[in-house]
Amino acid sequence: MDAATLTYDTLRFGEFEDFPETSDPVWILGKEFNALTERDDILSDVTSRLWFTYRKNFQPIGGTGPTSDTGWGCMLRCGQMILGQALVCRHLGRDWRWDKGQRQRDAYVSLLNAFIDKKDSCYSIHQIAQMGVGEGKSIGQWYGPNTVAQVLKKLAMFDRWSRQVVHVAMDNTVVIEDISSRTFANLLSSDPYCGPLWRPLVLLIPLRLGLTDINEAYIETLKQCFMLPQSLGVIGGKPNSAHYFIGYVGEELIYLDPHTTQPSVEPSDDGQVHDDTYHCQHPPCRMHICELDPSIAAGFFCKTEDEFDDWCMRIRRLSCNRGSLPMFELVESQPSHMVSVDVLNLTPDFPDSDRLERFFDSEDEEFEILSL
Repeated sequence: MDAATLTYDTLRFGEFEDFPETSDPVWILGKEFNALTERDDILSDVTSRLWFTYRKNFQPIGGTGPTSDTGWGCMLRCGQMILGQALVCRHLGRDWRWDKGQRQRDAYVSLLNAFIDKKDSCYSIHQIAQMGVGEGKSIGQWYGPNTVAQVLKKLAMFDRWSRQVVHVAMDNTVVIEDISSRTFANLLSSDPYCGPLWRPLVLLIPLRLGLTDINEAYIETLKQCFMLPQSLGVIGGKPNSAHYFIGYVGEELIYLDPHTTQPSVEPSDDGQVHDDTYHCQHPPCRMHICELDPSIAAGFFCKTEDEFDDWCMRIRRLSCNRGSLPMFELVESQPSHMVSVDVLNLTPDFPDSDRLERFFDSEDEEFEILSL
């Protein structure tokens, strides 16, 4: 029996560790909770996050490829989860809650259908795996945080419903000028006074916080990222597995684990989805922060320009904190030593993927494929 199936069995038999009773504040994606008095609220918030796991018996990827992603798709599923959270914030709001067994809002149904395991779903495992071929990754090959961030950026170009920008900040540097040039769009309008409009921003920042282990000087800064109201969490993991980290309590990270193999789900004729298996209905997993692999990607969502300006202000304040190192640099314009990916002339065909490899895949060899 493989590790993923074992995880599924423990889920069914209720062997997950309960959430701790502690006076330490609990932070989940920018929201603070009290574990002693708000336990139900914590679990409701966690359950409302989209939980994408291994699936089996879906349409063959590419027509003749794998029908399950067990053993290789965990980072792809984590990419789906962090982007799914961005879409929840975009279309439903951060405070939206999932009601089990209730007919869901149309926006929720449309959102979930974007991730269903079918070739024509915008962010399906099929689309992510096939788009990864352009990044030099064969179907069934394991991704690192960098690669999945770049693939999501490309897929977002075809998402006409959400009309948001996925920006991947490279070299541990967020360039405000680059973001502004991508998030403002001149929309066709009969009003001559209607100028550029801000498009919602998904900011993904691939980072390396140490050589083989996380540098403890980054730990407090990493915690503070989960406290920001724009937080989408972190994708990363530890040897042999990838996780979607959504918060922390004390010295433990809180995460959703994709290592559960579940049957694929087919939407009904009206698009409704039996969605129980897309929400984690047990206490979230936890691990000590020092166990985190140093290669991660942090995510943030700014629906408006004001929210981005607020994020910049908060990041500048964090960089002034004594006793901790900033995880990345925030600058107004591109430093002369940086190479913009725009000069590589990215198009939907992405013929220059070989030249992009050294920018996007530097961390992949640090992760191992989950043994079956």
